[in-house]
Amino acid sequence: MLINTYNRPDKNFISGKGMKLYDESGSEYLDLVSGIAVNSLGHCHPEMIKTIKKQSEKLLHISNLYHTTEQYELAKKLVELSDHDKVFFCNSGTEAIEAALKIARKYGKVKAYGKSKILYMKDSFHGRTMGALSVTGQPKYQNEFKPLIGGTEECEFNNINNVIKKMPGACAIIVEPIQGEAGLIKADIEFLKKLRELCDKWNCLLIFDEIQCGIGRSGSFFAYEKFGVIPDVVCMAKGLGGGIPIGAVLVNEKANIFVPGDHGTTFGGNAFSCAIANTVLTELVYKGILDGVDKKSKLLKEKLELLKEEFNLIEEVRGIGLLQGLKLNENPSNFIKYALENNVLLVGAGDNVLRVIPPLNVKEIEIEEIYIVLKNIFKEFKGEK
Repeated sequence: MLINTYNRPDKNFISGKGMKLYDESGSEYLDLVSGIAVNSLGHCHPEMIKTIKKQSEKLLHISNLYHTTEQYELAKKLVELSDHDKVFFCNSGTEAIEAALKIARKYGKVKAYGKSKILYMKDSFHGRTMGALSVTGQPKYQNEFKPLIGGTEECEFNNINNVIKKMPGACAIIVEPIQGEAGLIKADIEFLKKLRELCDKWNCLLIFDEIQCGIGRSGSFFAYEKFGVIPDVVCMAKGLGGGIPIGAVLVNEKANIFVPGDHGTTFGGNAFSCAIANTVLTELVYKGILDGVDKKSKLLKEKLELLKEEFNLIEEVRGIGLLQGLKLNENPSNFIKYALENNVLLVGAGDNVLRVIPPLNVKEIEIEEIYIVLKNIFKEFKGEK
């Protein structure tokens, strides 16, 4: 019935609560995927449920031809939390990237002497639409869809000299502070600082893709805060809605270049999605969940390091905040399959990395449970080899 875009296992989940999922037979699973860093508050958070019920009785959607209180309040929160001035709301991460690319191209045309080239990083991943694919540095996602959009050029991640060589004609540089799909590879702080300097010197925009690593996942609300580098444009999605589709693009005054007619969206930022995102931000920021992420991420990393010491299958612990991963010495797909058979959901990434992504409101006792469960699975899996 469905187009075959995912190799899904033979599981059908029908409900969830916190970190737990339940299939149609009633079996319980430990969810360490969190919708791929989407479910910031876990499954069926009570405050989100209240908002969903309340907003569904008020207003779902009227289009962006009109103002809504929910959208205004969400925009106000994001601007106050950031170093930026304006917000554009959309439906997803890849749509946020598309908007950012258009901002970059217009900026180059009207404010940077007609420059149009967009630089991106090797091994990056920015989405699956044609524009996002054109700045994704992984041929396996691109090859079957060429020719892609022109005017883009790949640079070596964390190699500032390589970027400098390609700066002529550039209107923007797009980069992930943490390359999630590549295997949780962090940008060097000095590299990002030099990118900021280059963009200032060459009059182009610095775009951060924080779709996976933002919204508190790194330990600060914006990942850029952890690196001490302020981009001109921030692309957000995933955790912003806690499970409801929403994306956002934040721009500073320099990048605030759109005028009516330049861009748009039918569903983006509707009253329903913005009301829920407001609740997510309230819980994360104003009720203190974000304040505990660094402490909990330290504990999680300590537990993952214990696993590394116990099992030769694990080469390295990687990540930032509650976006952690285990680099294995083999492709993690067999382990992921085995874990699912033992009622644990995990997701892989590049470079043989096994991502561990609990919700941001995970409790310390639940981190202990994660350790014990993974230890048992590694022990049993190792015994099979």
